[in-house]
Amino acid sequence: MPLEVKRKKGESVRSLVSRFVRAVRRSGILVEAKKKKYFRRPLSKLAKKKAALSREELRKKYEKLEKMGKVQTYKYRNRRL
Repeated sequence: MPLEVKRKKGESVRSLVSRFVRAVRRSGILVEAKKKKYFRRPLSKLAKKKAALSREELRKKYEKLEKMGKVQTYKYRNRRL
């Protein structure tokens, strides 16, 4: 549904723009556009499993490197030096 705002007789451009902005806010067009812009499709079960496995592999790899002394991590927030 397109919005249409016509200039009234003797109306300044500023007031016309502010009326247009108000109409856009009331219509909810911006809210819908932002929802569509930041929409992320939910992951499938297989993709979730693969991601979890890769995280687990990476965690084990870093633990092994830490034991060997090649990587040091902070005890707080798991930050590496």
